[in-house]
Order: sequence, then C-alpha cells, then structure tokens
Amino acid sequence: MAMAFKMATTGMRVTDECTSSYMEMKWKKIHRYIIFKIEEKSRKVTVDKVGGAGESYHDLAASLPMDDCRYAVFDFDFVTVDNCRKSKIFFIAWSPEASRIRAKILYATSKDGLRRVLEGIHYELQATDPTEMGFDIIQDRAK
Repeated sequence: MAMAFKMATTGMRVTDECTSSYMEMKWKKIHRYIIFKIEEKSRKVTVDKVGGAGESYHDLAASLPMDDCRYAVFDFDFVTVDNCRKSKIFFIAWSPEASRIRAKILYATSKDGLRRVLEGIHYELQATDPTEMGFDIIQDRAK
C-alpha cells in the first residue's frame, strides 16, 4: 500500500493515512470517528480530523464545518436487546446548504471511490444539515 489508492470516477487519490486511520478505527478501536476532506489542488482525499475513542457522536457533528463538504466515518457501539455488544460503522456524506456548488459536485462524484477503499461500512447517511444526521437516526439505523 505504498501508493495512494486512485479513485476511478474523478481521479481523486485516497492517501495511505486515510486507509490506515480507518483500519485503526475498525480493528483496534483507537478512534471513534474520522473526518475526511478533499484537497482540491492536490486532488487527494486526506484525513481532516480524528476523534479519540472517548469522543462521542456529538463531537463528530460539532466538528463538521457548516460551509464546506466532508466525508466522515463513525464507529457506533451499542448493546442489543439480547444484551450483546455490537459495533456498526456509518459513512456520512456531509454537504451543507452553505457549501460551494463546485464542492458539492466534487464530493458527490468522489464518494463511491472512497467507499470502495473503506471496506466494512454498514450504513450510509447523506446530510445537508444536522437534523438529517441526528443521533436518533444513527440509533434507528443500527437496530
């Protein structure tokens, strides 16, 4: 994995830091969430912010900019009605109303390429404002 993964649809590249951070979140449970951004000049998807294991979904939601697009993955831990501990990974495509049209198009066309690189995602959410990705929605989807 020395070379960055190339995203087929737009020529975007996913950096090794993105895949290694995701694997640490998925297998080692070091991170609770990861926020990714697209560097338009270098045409790369990079890690914007990593949330530690002690952080919550509300910390993730507060970290998303209200005027620019982002991708995020969130590791949701919960207990089933059978008292069994489970974990589900959510992919969030964040595209707020206030973001530039160019950014919205770029993120929309690059999303599938990033999803292919991040194996093991259970659910996907697309949100344009915080009400579309509330914690109650995460809980309902995970059931």
